[in-house]
Amino acid sequence: ASALVGRGLRITLVESRPRLGGRASSFIDPATGEPVDNCQHVSMACCTNLADFCARVGTRTLFRREPTLVFVGPDGRVSRLRAGPLPAPMHLAGSFLGANYLSFAEKLRVAYGLACLRFARGDRPGESFADWLRRHGQTERTIERYWGTILVSALNERLDRMDVGHARKVFLDGFLRNRRGYEMEVPLVPLGELYGSRLEAWLRDHGVEVRLTAGVRSVAIDDEGAVTGVTLRSGEAIAADFVILAVPFDRVRALLPEATRARLPELEGIAHLEASPITGVHLWFDRPVFPFDHAAVVGRLVQWVFNHSALQGREAPEGGGQYLQVVISASYDLISHDKHSIRDAVLADMAGLWPAVSQAQLRRWWVVTEHGATFAVRPGVEAHRPAQRTGIDGLFLAGDWTATGWPATMEGAVRSGYRAAEGLLQDLGRPERLVRPELPAGLLARLLLGASPREDRLATKTQKSQKIYKS
Repeated sequence: ASALVGRGLRITLVESRPRLGGRASSFIDPATGEPVDNCQHVSMACCTNLADFCARVGTRTLFRREPTLVFVGPDGRVSRLRAGPLPAPMHLAGSFLGANYLSFAEKLRVAYGLACLRFARGDRPGESFADWLRRHGQTERTIERYWGTILVSALNERLDRMDVGHARKVFLDGFLRNRRGYEMEVPLVPLGELYGSRLEAWLRDHGVEVRLTAGVRSVAIDDEGAVTGVTLRSGEAIAADFVILAVPFDRVRALLPEATRARLPELEGIAHLEASPITGVHLWFDRPVFPFDHAAVVGRLVQWVFNHSALQGREAPEGGGQYLQVVISASYDLISHDKHSIRDAVLADMAGLWPAVSQAQLRRWWVVTEHGATFAVRPGVEAHRPAQRTGIDGLFLAGDWTATGWPATMEGAVRSGYRAAEGLLQDLGRPERLVRPELPAGLLARLLLGASPREDRLATKTQKSQKIYKS
């Protein structure tokens, strides 16, 4: 919707929830009235389309760029990742060599793995990244301490269930091609404000009709196979020449008439997509217990800790203290546990690194597990991700699970929306490029790393989808 405003189109955004934002949202703590994010969301400098979207809707300044990333080893020792003076892809070499949670021999193994990853093409269908790593000389310790620390958080999936191509993209495009691509961007306000109230206000100010608590029951398709609008759960019909269906992948089939499903072979692929969970643990202490603004944790239950008192100036309503959010990605092992046991396990794990945790009083806490947080980047998942354009006249798909060349990220979600909008404008005879290019690779990076094959596959997939549509 944001990419289509100002083009003389009448745009209606229909949302089933009482707020915008989807999975990147907040809920209100009934005890305090304070917003609590479902789970921490961050961006990276390599996320050029998310940055474009936020600049477009006026929220770009609500992020803080972090050129230094803190890593806390299993024994509590601290390492920092920051760019040195060398050009990409060597700009992080100094920090990597200084990482104290790997031995020098292990660093050589990891460097060998990174060199091999440059040539990885996923030539063994069904192979997980964990198996790929073992095949390329990685030990269980390097897998856990290096590869897992980066990738489980980035892709919200375990290495033994992870696609090689997506792992490759994280390292090559996120960390190696550009000197700034790895830099993290942390929201300075709750997600409900960032992607909810502020976005809603901007859309309304720019002529978009926003309908909240208005879930769609079905997409209307005429006898000639063209979209005519949507029908809400209330029974209200909304006429439309185009429909961009931006819903979770497991909702698409239910919204389409049965006869239409048979005409969309891409729906068969969607049926093979699966979800991966993520758990956020919110902790309000009566005193400061965590010495950083944020930190990645190596080789423990806790994966990331964000200090919301420092990042957003937020603390308990009682005053003072410290508000922390702990993130555990791909939290399959926690699903069967109750919230109290998850809280206790997290506190014990943190106390092993920061003893002040066990001495402080925990004033309040929340445990939030998103069972369907992201689509799972299983081996071979790209074959099941549909293009945004469908074989139905006027119907487009959007969502991070569609074919974007990116994993399940906000960047992927924005790219999908931009691609759907590009298709719509093309059908109106007003073609326009909306997707922003990725960060440019330096000369040395281009020589050593080459081009990304995933973009080529994505372009081919999109062209095939357009041919199906035009026929």
